[in-house]
Amino acid sequence: MVTVALQDLRRHNLMLRDELQVCIERVLNSGRYVCGTELEAFEREFAAWVGVRHCLGVANGTDALELALRCLGITAGDRVATVANAGMYSTTAIVSIGAEPVYIDVDHRTLTMCPKSLARSLVPGIKAVIVTHLYGQIAAMQEILNVVKRAGIYLVEDCAQAHGANLAGKSVGSWGDLGCFSFYPTKNLGALGDGGAVVTSETEWAEKLRCLRQYGWSTKYHSEFRGGRNSRLDELQAAVLRTKLPRVETWNDRRRLIAQRYSEAFAGLNLILPLVPEESYVAHLYVVRCKQRDQFREELARRGVMTDVHFPIPDYKQPSVQEVLKARWLLPVTEDSCRTVVSLPCFPELTDREIDLVVNAVRDVLEGC
Repeated sequence: MVTVALQDLRRHNLMLRDELQVCIERVLNSGRYVCGTELEAFEREFAAWVGVRHCLGVANGTDALELALRCLGITAGDRVATVANAGMYSTTAIVSIGAEPVYIDVDHRTLTMCPKSLARSLVPGIKAVIVTHLYGQIAAMQEILNVVKRAGIYLVEDCAQAHGANLAGKSVGSWGDLGCFSFYPTKNLGALGDGGAVVTSETEWAEKLRCLRQYGWSTKYHSEFRGGRNSRLDELQAAVLRTKLPRVETWNDRRRLIAQRYSEAFAGLNLILPLVPEESYVAHLYVVRCKQRDQFREELARRGVMTDVHFPIPDYKQPSVQEVLKARWLLPVTEDSCRTVVSLPCFPELTDREIDLVVNAVRDVLEGC
């Protein structure tokens, strides 16, 4: 039986074997492996691609979120609004600072932050909002931006699942005060290991981030900023990302095509399907919702289709944060999504034959129910 993987990173990277070998050799021959010319070039190229003035490479996407909050002056005891259906990444960053998460429910169609819920939930002490662009879907940025501006608080974008997504001519990462990216290997732009970045058009914040990612140094061995750490995007990963960056839009087009084929094929089935707009959706994951999720996944596995759940537990129900949360949370749309979401295979190298196998398997399972 043919098995359709949820993701195939080996296939993805071997297609670029020759070019990746060239960039790896370039780094080896340079003799400089941290904070060198590859990083400087990638930061320029990625900032231009996003449409901002500055990019600062860091070690991973979670560090990007934490350092972004520290850059904005968020400290212990402050409150930060975020969503609870996105795998603990923003919560981890918030709690690491000693700040308090305030959870906002999500929109029932996009599963991104609901602007109305945000407006109702802006309790005193909230200093910033982290808005997550989930599954490749941009949040309702204009509405959220309006709420944030009225409240006079900061807006941080978590763009880890939406590289290249655009709304009204603006790329993710360029809407808020700071934009945070992960380059984990499965992302639409993925490294050969961990990596992340913070982007901004504010020069003062960029310079502060440059210090925070390296021990808080303003000059070598002179630590000026509290909260600094060793969080650097190394030369090898920067070179790999430079090689891949020009291909992201083509890969995103393929992801959208796969998503469109799925949505057309699954219309009328007992599933809630994702929205599949044009530029504002880059299909990082193709996520459906099914009330009988466990049975659905088991039946697909029997037919050779691998699936996953992104994400099964609301952040506020995670055991690791129970001692630090000061409030009890019950967000109905968030909880329903965590009970029902299922990710189907959706990556650029997925073949037409594999797409047909997924379509036929899903239809076979649901039409037989």
